[in-house]
Amino acid sequence: MARGYRNYRGRTSKGKVVLAVLLVFIILAALSALAMQRYVAYDENGTPFFRLPERRPGSAPPENTPPPQAEPEDPGDLEVIVPEPEKPAAFQVYSLTAAPLTPAVWEAARAEMGDAFGGVAVTLKGTGGAVYYASAAAPREAVKTVQGTTEALTLITGTEDLYAIARFSCLPDAFAPYMNNKPMGMKNKNGKMFHAAGSTWLDPAQTASREYLCALVREIAELGFDEIMLTDAGYPTQGDLDALNYGSAPMEGNLGLLWQELRQALEPYGVKLSIELPESAISDGREAASGLALTPAVRCADRVYAVTKPGQAEILSNLVLQAEGENLVQDFLPELAAPDPAWDGPFLLLPAAE
Repeated sequence: MARGYRNYRGRTSKGKVVLAVLLVFIILAALSALAMQRYVAYDENGTPFFRLPERRPGSAPPENTPPPQAEPEDPGDLEVIVPEPEKPAAFQVYSLTAAPLTPAVWEAARAEMGDAFGGVAVTLKGTGGAVYYASAAAPREAVKTVQGTTEALTLITGTEDLYAIARFSCLPDAFAPYMNNKPMGMKNKNGKMFHAAGSTWLDPAQTASREYLCALVREIAELGFDEIMLTDAGYPTQGDLDALNYGSAPMEGNLGLLWQELRQALEPYGVKLSIELPESAISDGREAASGLALTPAVRCADRVYAVTKPGQAEILSNLVLQAEGENLVQDFLPELAAPDPAWDGPFLLLPAAE
């Protein structure tokens, strides 16, 4: 084969390769040293050390680093708002009309009352002497009941969390003064029976009258009522008063004796006794014609009632409180035809017919 020239494929030495790699590392080290120069700091002895760069605002915090704690605000700059306690609803008493009750009548009234009323007032002795329960002490013609009356009264007194009040008209009575020929009725000066407001009247000065009324309140207490409210508890203010024989004892003394005996009759049962007074007897301290007076009433009663108008309840309540002193009366309840925005205390709501 003819000889000719071929391309030269020389072999690179290993020393040159190592030298090239070393050169690259030297260059990288130099560049790194130049880059790290700005993070080199010196202590007081001249010893160099690395100072890492501070984290820029807005960058994410390192992992496992607790979140920064907010500095407490100056208490003087805080506005403390204390919520006012919710005012409880005023205790309300629903008053039923004077009539014989049945379970249906009571259930209808209960539905109308709803949850707003915590008490109910039921007339058990009405003006004129009618008795609206099965009484053994009252004259037979005075008892005005129908089928279901006893059951209805049991439903009322047996209703849990319902305060039961019995309205009890004391002295106007068209039946009892003629019962058993006992001296129970008020008389004219000529000895004839006194009539006023369409009825004869029981005489509180007569022992038989007081015994009769005490017998009735005992029966009512045994029915399970919590309170008996005396109405018409004074002498008549209508009719021929000049002809009325008041007797020798003062009117206030006779009335006070009756109220005390009624209270004593109720003590074994733990039933409260309350008295309804005319508004004038509270504002003036006494009502001359009827003999009703505020101070004797609060000496006997656990509570005082009065039929009044909006805006007067607070005034009357303060007068009752002033007369109370060390006496028994606990509070005052106005009897209102409608709730009074100016009165936030307990009250009795009169039926529409009254």
